[in-house]
This record gives sequence, C-alpha cells and structure tokens, in this order.
Amino acid sequence: MSKAFIAQVLQESADLSGVAANRAAGELMAAVVRELKKTGKFKLPSFGTFTVRKTRARKGLNPRTGESIRVKAGKTVRFKASPSLKKAV
Repeated sequence: MSKAFIAQVLQESADLSGVAANRAAGELMAAVVRELKKTGKFKLPSFGTFTVRKTRARKGLNPRTGESIRVKAGKTVRFKASPSLKKAV
C-alpha cells in the first residue's frame, strides 16, 4: 500500500480533488507517526495494532565480506493483525 493508493481511495470515496486527497493521505500518515512516537502504539479497530519495540545491540555479518559487525540498538515497528482482518483475508 502506498500513499498514492490511499490518496486515490480517498479521492474516489469522498469525492475530493487529487490535491486534497494527497494532502489528506499525507496528514493521515503523519498522524500515525506522531501517535507512534507519543504513545508507542496505534490501533485501527477491525484492522490491527502497530507497536514500537526496542531492539537490542547484536552481532551481525556483512554479507559481502562475511566480516562480523556490531549492529546498534534501535527501535522497530511491529504490526499485529486483528482477528477480523485475519478472517477476512
């Protein structure tokens, strides 16, 4: 799914201009990011939940050289589909 796809769906369903639909899609995505930064969780009922999880520092391998490298600790976003989404698909 892309921003263009979301804008197209908004344009068709809400009878918006292309510019307005693109702006609305961008604002929707920005709102999701803000909520994830603020609370670490974003839930869309009947769709699923996005959560922010911390990752630990770990050892990895450079695939080109096979050399051992250190991967820094960080954060990642996980998604868990709701039961109704799983059933629908």
